[in-house]
Amino acid sequence: MGTLNEAREMFAKDRFATVATGAVIDEIGEDHAKCSLTLTEDHRNAYGNVMGGAIYTLADFAFAVASNFDKDVATVSVVGQASFMAATKGNKLFATADLIKDGRRNCFYSVTVTDDLSKTIAVVTFNGTHIAKEKEA
Repeated sequence: MGTLNEAREMFAKDRFATVATGAVIDEIGEDHAKCSLTLTEDHRNAYGNVMGGAIYTLADFAFAVASNFDKDVATVSVVGQASFMAATKGNKLFATADLIKDGRRNCFYSVTVTDDLSKTIAVVTFNGTHIAKEKEA
């Protein structure tokens, strides 16, 4: 298994999640990842709540890390479904992605998004498909 620093280096190329949104990889394991996002005013909607897109981006990033780091094939999402449970009053979000089922061509992950107040904010499921990795030039 690769190291946390190797995962962070690899996914630093995902600039929307890491730079524009501020997502950070906190933990990796076999078919598992935990990522976090410190909330700022830039993550809020017109009503002052955290934008659903920010929550979904964090969940999608955790799925990407869990399903792609240290793997022989690349995985992309084909279906993502988010159920938003509650608005957060916290300052930080955590997305924990875990494999539910992996097959030869497809996989299924569940991502639970919680806040620093231990409240469940969203549950997001992803169906992914495995594709051949592009060869580096």
